[in-house]
Amino acid sequence: MYWRLSNLYFWFFALLGGLLPYWSLYLEGQGYSYLQIATLMATIQLTKIVAPSVWGYLGDRTGQRVRLVRLGAVSGSVFFAGVFLDPEFLGLLLVMLVFTFFWNAILPLYEVITLRALGERRDKYGRIRLWGSVGFIGAVALVGALLEQVRIQYLPWLLLPVFAGIAVSSFLVPSEKGERQAPAPRGSLKSVVLQPAVITFFAMNFLLQVSHGAYYTFFSIHLEQHGYGKLAIGLLWSLGVIAEIGLFLVMHRFFRRFSVRAIVLCALVLTMMRWVMIAEFTTVLSILIVAQLLHAASYGALHAVSVQYIHGFFGRHHHGQGQALYSGLTFGAGGALGAWMSGFLVDGFSTSAAFWGGAVAMAIAIAVTWRGLQPPPVHR
Repeated sequence: MYWRLSNLYFWFFALLGGLLPYWSLYLEGQGYSYLQIATLMATIQLTKIVAPSVWGYLGDRTGQRVRLVRLGAVSGSVFFAGVFLDPEFLGLLLVMLVFTFFWNAILPLYEVITLRALGERRDKYGRIRLWGSVGFIGAVALVGALLEQVRIQYLPWLLLPVFAGIAVSSFLVPSEKGERQAPAPRGSLKSVVLQPAVITFFAMNFLLQVSHGAYYTFFSIHLEQHGYGKLAIGLLWSLGVIAEIGLFLVMHRFFRRFSVRAIVLCALVLTMMRWVMIAEFTTVLSILIVAQLLHAASYGALHAVSVQYIHGFFGRHHHGQGQALYSGLTFGAGGALGAWMSGFLVDGFSTSAAFWGGAVAMAIAIAVTWRGLQPPPVHR
């Protein structure tokens, strides 16, 4: 059971490790402008606005989550193959929109499958989910090393084995009995979403993902412009994920010693500092390493807190919809807007300007959070 559940996490995040650090470099090598690169990279986030809600609804209504995961895995792999047709900009945009729509369907559904399969043994979830981080780090390092030997144009070919791994592992997922979810009380979701504390929570996370737009779109290009090779770029990306893993292992201690509000505000300030470090001190490796270690704050701490907020505010009836809103409004809408805004800043000024834009977004997030964030209610 352990390996059958952890297998898909490994391959899913391995693909993310092969895409995020290097896809923008691939697009640059294909001759696309910075605005076109930003638009294409934004599609990875853009489909998160719709995909989690659509696939989550289908999973809840049919109870056939395993079949839907397999459909997403196979269909995503098939549609990604459109990259090999050498489409123009609009063609590639369509390929990425369709591919990511199916790919972004996998994880939300699989999280439910994993937790239900574990049952009373949910304390083992961390050990299973850890293999996703292992897959990400391994793919970043391996693809980076291979790209030192071959041209960036071969990146889609390097990703093919990972797609095969996702497709195969989806058929190793334990089957579950079809179970339809009981409908939630009418109108109650609206009353939850319109709470001032919930609005503040979503605004904070939206701005957080806007600030990450430059990182996920232009960090690799920024490093390459400052003389870093493909392997070094990959290792710096991996360092951020390693820091994230380390924080997850000790996060429970921070929750015992500090309030949620204090953790969030500290993480937001550290995130703002991170973007300034990357913008101004890229050539100073020691400072860049510190900036990457701060990924533990900008993603790890804030995601761990957000899981508690969703669980507390949305409760049992709306947990799935709360997760879909969190993914769509923050990672989806915020991430896409951040990618596009960073594209304008890079096109008009420089990659450093895009990271300064992220720092400004974080300053606004700090002000919004200081004014309106409240602790999540006790689990109900």
